Amino acid sequence: MPSTVKALLTVLVAAGLAIALVLVVHWVLVRLGRKSDLAADLARTAHKPFLVTMTLFAIQQALRAAAGEFPGRGGVLHALVICFIAAFAWLVAAFVLVLEDAALSRWRTDVPDNLKRRRFKTQVVMIRRLTVATIVVLTLGVVLMTFPGVRALGASVLASAGVISVIAALAAQSTLGNVFAGLQLAFSDAVRVDDVVVVEGEWGRIEELTLTYVAVQIWDDRRLVLPTSYFTTKPFQNWTRSSSAVLGTAEVDVDWSTEVEPLRAELRATCEGSELWDGRVCVLQVTQATGGMVRLRALVSASDAPSLWDLRCLVRERLVTFIWAHQRDALPRYRADLAGGTRPVATAPRSAPRSDSDDSRFYSGEDGEERHANFAGPEETVPVPANR
Repeated sequence: MPSTVKALLTVLVAAGLAIALVLVVHWVLVRLGRKSDLAADLARTAHKPFLVTMTLFAIQQALRAAAGEFPGRGGVLHALVICFIAAFAWLVAAFVLVLEDAALSRWRTDVPDNLKRRRFKTQVVMIRRLTVATIVVLTLGVVLMTFPGVRALGASVLASAGVISVIAALAAQSTLGNVFAGLQLAFSDAVRVDDVVVVEGEWGRIEELTLTYVAVQIWDDRRLVLPTSYFTTKPFQNWTRSSSAVLGTAEVDVDWSTEVEPLRAELRATCEGSELWDGRVCVLQVTQATGGMVRLRALVSASDAPSLWDLRCLVRERLVTFIWAHQRDALPRYRADLAGGTRPVATAPRSAPRSDSDDSRFYSGEDGEERHANFAGPEETVPVPANR
């Protein structure tokens, strides 16, 4: 039998046996996947790389053991070795991805109070990217080492590694800086996936965090892509670093003759009648009284930033509607004295009733004392001189 024909028959038999073995293993995993998510993910993700790896391995071993000598045998075996190394790296990466997906499935982020889950997801995603990059680099190194010429140059390459590393570090300074910044972000909890941030004057959510860049999904579905070093060198606002609950304001300008207490009651009724309010803060305060108008600030709280935005809009709408329906004289107006006659004698204004309700004070309510302690400095004591 000619050597070439024998080699082809050996390849066909080895490939057929390998494919049959892989199909049996895949069938078993599919059956187990009906009860196990890990087995189902393994059957779905690792099937193709496992099929390619086992087929190449079977062909390579069959040619070495039973094919004998045939034209181009050395080149074919070398090509099979290179393909097997690449396929095995693909299989290892698939196994790693399956394990990471299994870990992420146990820590879902679409639940309330997901601070620890988002931290874990960010770290796993960063480790996944770093692992894939490491596998690719190692695979390229192993493939190059299969060439005798590259192995012969190994000593000289190691001897000049110091100079090359310095040159490479200078050439890729910004890239390496972003890589280290990405690792720092992943394990320092400065920013995580799904965090609500304000960067470059834009309000958005961290959609993707890689080793080199961060993608921020802005509220209008635009994407702001920034290098990871931006978040380690420039200030930004993170609304959900320690908790997703946030505070927000809705301001309304009214006339000096406005009665504040009815508006305060309307604010309370609006918050209590809305599912957006988390029950922590609902305060109406007069923050300015200049320029001929009075500025009312409604301070409300919500469990997360999207709910807070909708709640602020709702509060502003209800206050405007209430003023137009019940206190139309409270609309902002400008006054001017056009007559040059004698001014009327001013009478003492009637004092408004003092409001001591919690709805008029920010540092009140369930966590009012804690807020007061956080933003108030230490009490100062005035020394009393001793009597002479």
